[in-house]
Amino acid sequence: MAIFVQNGDNIDYTPSVDVPAGAVIVQGELIGVTKRPIPANTQGSLAVEGVFEFPKATAAGSAIAVGVNVYWNATAQQATVTASGNKLIGKTIKAATDTDATVFARLSQ
Repeated sequence: MAIFVQNGDNIDYTPSVDVPAGAVIVQGELIGVTKRPIPANTQGSLAVEGVFEFPKATAAGSAIAVGVNVYWNATAQQATVTASGNKLIGKTIKAATDTDATVFARLSQ
């Protein structure tokens, strides 16, 4: 028997270090984004649903089409279409050109 705990669009998160608003947090296969700063050792929350603007590379060949899977490259702190070694963010909701520094993606877990 399952017991309802919370809606699920935001989940509890307690970081060990201060985390700024907009931080992309990877927990296993789960990607969440902080909407507000969270001080170290203080419970806050991660958004795990919604549309967010993520940084992306601006080099030639870095364009991202609409409706494709994008992944979080934790080393570069950027969204990418490269799945290998990266964690799924979700799908893009708007195309991004080579010169765009960001891409809009809908989180999907």
